[in-house]
Amino acid sequence: MSPIRTQWTRLIRFVAAETSQVHIGQPVDSTLDVGLAAWNKQVIRAHEILGSALDPAAQLTNTVLTVKELLSPLSREEVKTVRCLGLNYTDHAAEAKMAKPPVPILFYKSLASIIGPNAPISIPRIAQPVEDHLPDYEVELTIVIGKAAKNVSEADALDYVLGYTGANDASDYLLARDGVSFRKHQMTTSQWSFSKSFDNTTPLGPCIVSNNAIPDPQVIPLTCNLNGKTLQNGNTKDQIFNVRKTVSFLSRATTLEPGSVILTGTPAGVGYVRKPPVILRQGDVVRVWLGHGIGTLVNPVVEEGVARAKL
Repeated sequence: MSPIRTQWTRLIRFVAAETSQVHIGQPVDSTLDVGLAAWNKQVIRAHEILGSALDPAAQLTNTVLTVKELLSPLSREEVKTVRCLGLNYTDHAAEAKMAKPPVPILFYKSLASIIGPNAPISIPRIAQPVEDHLPDYEVELTIVIGKAAKNVSEADALDYVLGYTGANDASDYLLARDGVSFRKHQMTTSQWSFSKSFDNTTPLGPCIVSNNAIPDPQVIPLTCNLNGKTLQNGNTKDQIFNVRKTVSFLSRATTLEPGSVILTGTPAGVGYVRKPPVILRQGDVVRVWLGHGIGTLVNPVVEEGVARAKL
């Protein structure tokens, strides 16, 4: 099996100023952090890509469009399944005072939880008051599957990866245990999907970097910043189950279809283990950053039913 080859290196999805329609494209500036640029309202220009983000034959053109609104790199309709790994970094297991799992800890998210850059993370009423539910942040490397994978070996696993993007896995500590996480609901049950699937709580993006541009996904730095303070600073080299092991293991149970995304866990620094706990609340701004061209996801936090302060 040979690796997936694409004409593009970095793919974004956006509403174009010229057409007011949704397009995919590659940023003209290969060094631009598109997520940070979108948050700062900088001009972003992209070469239009004709075809689907999931089609390796999609054609990179010379047509240049201006980004009016940056969206998640895959639409909810394109995403097949959202799989997530819990407790997948050695330093995070240590800070949580938990043993390393013998096999990947898997849970699922609903498609309704997915949002894009700049969109607000919405803390629902069921996860309020936040002081009880401990809504949390988690920066995560995310795998995008590009061709159907079933019973693949670790040696061949990367051949099925279209590329990589970023995510912020939010959850309720007392309903879940490890995303943004709403921790109260995470901890009241052994099944985390309820607290990990609240509507509009999982930012994805800001772009997909082709697997060809990231031949080794185990050397990617990643950070999370809350209101200007860096709280997570890790590297994928510390994953307990690396990308090869993750794709191979998951493909043994269920076919990983093109468009499947896999959140691969978070490094140390989450809020619920801190003394006192650091929680997300109305008016916060969360930034997760991943290296090797993926860039920054910036999202404000809102609490459902709480009026926003007037500027």
